[in-house]
Amino acid sequence: MLFNIQRYSLHDGPGIRTTVFLKGCPLKCWWCHNPEGISFKQELIVHHKKCIGCGSCAQVCAYNAISLGRSINSVDRKRCVLCLKCAEECPAAAIEPAGARMTAEQVFHEAAKDKVFFDQSGGGVTISGGEPLFQPEFLYTLILNLKKAGISVAVDTAGYARWSDLALVSPLTDLFLFDLKLMDGRLSRKYTGRSNKLVLENLNKLARAHGNIQIRIPLIPGINDDQDNLESIGRHVRDLGLKQASIHPYHHTGVAKYEKIGCSYKLPQIEAPVPEAINRAKDCLEQYGLTIILSEGD
Repeated sequence: MLFNIQRYSLHDGPGIRTTVFLKGCPLKCWWCHNPEGISFKQELIVHHKKCIGCGSCAQVCAYNAISLGRSINSVDRKRCVLCLKCAEECPAAAIEPAGARMTAEQVFHEAAKDKVFFDQSGGGVTISGGEPLFQPEFLYTLILNLKKAGISVAVDTAGYARWSDLALVSPLTDLFLFDLKLMDGRLSRKYTGRSNKLVLENLNKLARAHGNIQIRIPLIPGINDDQDNLESIGRHVRDLGLKQASIHPYHHTGVAKYEKIGCSYKLPQIEAPVPEAINRAKDCLEQYGLTIILSEGD
């Protein structure tokens, strides 16, 4: 179950990349900018600004799930059975599904179309999410097909998965992009819905088994940008022998998605970190011998 295949991605590993976004994630991070990737199930996306008020969607809905005014007022998602007839009838593409089932072979053939760009730029395919390890058999098969075709593979993971699944894909994966958000277990449970114990255990094992890991740190003002958390991350990463981390400042680009899938957003008041705060985080982490990359387009 996927929700996007993004071409010409420049922030998910080296070179020009095609990023495959798998659906489903065991974490519920308050700041997630891909909320349509959290649920494993297909969902309905409503683009209210696209709606032209023709009423075609409501007329075709046999379950009376769509409320109309001048445009789509709301979708009763308890009534909706995801038959997708409303999306098929909408002339303005104001309703569409989030999530589509594809086989690993289908995704491979789609991604392999960009191999010439990978070869020229030192890029490849990044498999992200959601949490790609939430669908381990699919992930393994897709990576195997890509590697047989000579395509470099990166796996973007938050690390909350069975170690056996990580160990399965590790020998085939060229680069792991490993999220490290909060070192305090209590705060991790509050802001992601899960303890960080399994994440840290998996990172420790992966650091011993695989040499190429880039730590990715989302920088969320007031949640994980304090000195204590950043120093704890820096020490932990240094002690594992890892050398590289990237900082991904919080942004608002995913906020509108929550309304579109019928969810509420938990951090409406938080602003993006100012450049001074980003540089302080960078300086703090560099004290531990890490090479820090500042991401601008995540």
